[in-house]
Amino acid sequence: MSNKPSILLVEDEENLHEALKLNLELEGYEITSSFTGSEALQKVQSEYFDLIILDVMLPDVDGISITETIRVQNNQVPILILSAKNTSSDRVLGLKKGADDYLTKPFNLEELLLRVQKLIEKNKKMQDKDTVGDTYQFGGHTIDFNAQEAVTKEGQRIQLSKKEAMLLKLLFENKNDVVPREKILQTVWGYNVYPTTRTIDNFILNFRKYFEHDSRNPRYFHSVRGVGYKYTE
Repeated sequence: MSNKPSILLVEDEENLHEALKLNLELEGYEITSSFTGSEALQKVQSEYFDLIILDVMLPDVDGISITETIRVQNNQVPILILSAKNTSSDRVLGLKKGADDYLTKPFNLEELLLRVQKLIEKNKKMQDKDTVGDTYQFGGHTIDFNAQEAVTKEGQRIQLSKKEAMLLKLLFENKNDVVPREKILQTVWGYNVYPTTRTIDNFILNFRKYFEHDSRNPRYFHSVRGVGYKYTE
């Protein structure tokens, strides 16, 4: 798996698309190309991106509608809109619908690269929540991440797999916040492309079995339908 930041570039004007792709790759980004709105939405559903660069005028679905759809799905990926429309009302509409930044064409390449860098850095900072230490305690249970071991409040020792320990750590670090399924697969499993899998569900069921008094009415480990998973204390 590449550690390069991944960008979805959605632009139907081929010459501009190729020029942007080349320059972004030279800056060390991994670029996925889309030339239509519907294709872009399919890719957002199945892959993880650190940023989307999105043209407003596309052959099918326009960029503003795409932005709106992505936000309705509770996906907070940063979106930089490119538009030939340069009125303040167009800009306000784009930002109102959920874009993080708005750049009008023609634009200065260096300015675009700078904005891309800032959006990716800001996103990374937001994703890097407070890290938990080598051990974590909740509800009388203790997790030892180094030993990959849990001791329940009844004193039972449970050997955790590496992935179980990583998932627990991720959920603890995002306490009370929903962690999207995409972020879990990308962080714990290292998938850039999401398989259709019930793996995370099975892990959450295991955690309920280990740590919940009543696994049917969980207090700590929750599934949020269609979005992700949450640990609450």
